[in-house]
Amino acid sequence: MASDRYEIRLDSEHRRKLSELAVVRDAPASEVVREIIDEAYENVLREKRIAAARELAAMEIEDVPDPETLSRQLESTYEPGGLP
Repeated sequence: MASDRYEIRLDSEHRRKLSELAVVRDAPASEVVREIIDEAYENVLREKRIAAARELAAMEIEDVPDPETLSRQLESTYEPGGLP
């Protein structure tokens, strides 16, 4: 997997916290950062899916499209490519 290099500026407190996380996870700081990004991304997707489920639950039965159409709509709106 090709990687891009990013420079992230951290104050001493965040640098200390990242170092502690790296020690606890027994992993390089770069791996910890990637894991944290993945976790945050999954949290955003989960929240979007919960919001979609709440919207669906609030709909009247006749407002819900057929399952195939609904599946396409949800995938295009709430999957990773659908993030703003």
